[in-house]
Amino acid sequence: MCLGVPGKIVEIYQADGLRMGRVDFGGVQREACLEYVPEAQLGDYTVIHVGFAISRLSEEEALTSLEILREIVNLEEETRTDVRGGELA
Repeated sequence: MCLGVPGKIVEIYQADGLRMGRVDFGGVQREACLEYVPEAQLGDYTVIHVGFAISRLSEEEALTSLEILREIVNLEEETRTDVRGGELA
């Protein structure tokens, strides 16, 4: 399964002839290629998959997606068990 994660474009620049950007994922920033979404602008939310922006999102869609991802992580942590079936501390 592949996972695209929404992030906010905080910087746009050219590198080796490619349109690139710095994308913020709730405090963690990563570089991403913006070539597949030429309409993306500074402040836009995009879905990033393996370092490539693949679509734009509204702020509402992005924040909803991020909240769902947080809930999934929290649920996984709450229900994690070791191989013997006991709960991990």
